Amino acid sequence: MRAADLIAAKRDGHELSREQIRWFVQGFSSGDIADYQVSAWLMAVYFQGMSPRETADLTRAMVESGQHLDLTKVAPFVVDKHSTGGVGDKTTLVVGPLVAAAGVPVGKMSGRGLGFSGGTIDKLESIRGFRTELRVDEFVAGIERVGLVVASQTGDLAPADGRLYALRDVTATIESIPLIASSIMSKKIAAGANAVVLDVKVGRGAFMKGIEEARALATAMRDIGSDVGLKVRAVLTDMDQPLGFAVGNALEVAEAVETLKGNGPEDLLEVSLTLGSHLLVMAGRATTPEEGVDQLKNALAEGKALEKFRQFVLNQGGDPAFIDDLTLLPQAPVHFDVPAQSSGYVTSVDAEALGRASVEIGAGRQVKGAAIDHSVGVTLHKKPGDPVKQGDVLVTIHAANHEAVAAVVAAIEAAFVIGESQPVLPPTILEIVS
Repeated sequence: MRAADLIAAKRDGHELSREQIRWFVQGFSSGDIADYQVSAWLMAVYFQGMSPRETADLTRAMVESGQHLDLTKVAPFVVDKHSTGGVGDKTTLVVGPLVAAAGVPVGKMSGRGLGFSGGTIDKLESIRGFRTELRVDEFVAGIERVGLVVASQTGDLAPADGRLYALRDVTATIESIPLIASSIMSKKIAAGANAVVLDVKVGRGAFMKGIEEARALATAMRDIGSDVGLKVRAVLTDMDQPLGFAVGNALEVAEAVETLKGNGPEDLLEVSLTLGSHLLVMAGRATTPEEGVDQLKNALAEGKALEKFRQFVLNQGGDPAFIDDLTLLPQAPVHFDVPAQSSGYVTSVDAEALGRASVEIGAGRQVKGAAIDHSVGVTLHKKPGDPVKQGDVLVTIHAANHEAVAAVVAAIEAAFVIGESQPVLPPTILEIVS
């Protein structure tokens, strides 16, 4: 085989065989196929797409490029959860303890934030002493001991995906559903999960802006799972406004803890219960999502989910004292309240604008690998549908200094739209793809 022939075949809209895809993946993993040829192939895929079978074969080949965890020796059924990225999305910190407390082990490889979307690993590193970089044996041991482990991605799992993603990032081929789907699913399969629930965000604060492209991505990932024997369900959730009230790493950890104590925002709890309930159904612990929600609510009410979170933090080296005293989390030295300029109703809040403002004051990275400030971010006091009076506080900026506040205050003010009439809001849960 020749790389040029496979590039031409995909350029002309032909399907590649399983053997051709495997050969190509092995070639660029070993360095035998040059980056410029892989880039040309990625662009051909971007324009021509891939069939469901091709996408599944690409996923399988990337899994085979590295280690594939076998968790059956420590747990007969392990579940995972993945979000496509949003603003204020701290659901992993709630779903994981809830599901584990209900008796289903959760093993998750997570990523860091990039752009306006936060990352679970960055949030967890707000906790003093918490270790996110685990060896494979430590990852497996966490599932056995606690039933819950969340770690950063390791180069041993689907390394071909890492190489492909680096090229996609610089060749304008990120927005390809087959490439997104195979990238996500290759890591999930390699990490040894038996079932995955996907939180596919839709709206201004998400990478999928419209329901149709979100549905297409969810369907592609579901089909990949079906092809390789992995149970997959996708929940399409609204991301026109931030999820919950907190945006920023330590702020989101605090809000997740409050949710596990039974005091969390309604939208965050609704998404977490929905995602968790489908994991319980796929694991055979519940016959219906409604039954799963009841089990998770019991785990919440009885304090089992909060205790599971405490065990999880301890197992990964963190100091759990912050759970009882949230002021032990990193605190920003400057707090600045942004007031409403008029009276009426909040008709919309631009989630992406708030996410980008948080990144600008240090909660995220302008470039990959940059240091972040875990203490900074924003806290909303009003959300769409809420009545406001002129002078009411809309949002509090948590910043390192007043210069940082000055740089973002105008953008944050503009993110809130106030109108005369109370708006009709979309549901938080838009659709289930199962």
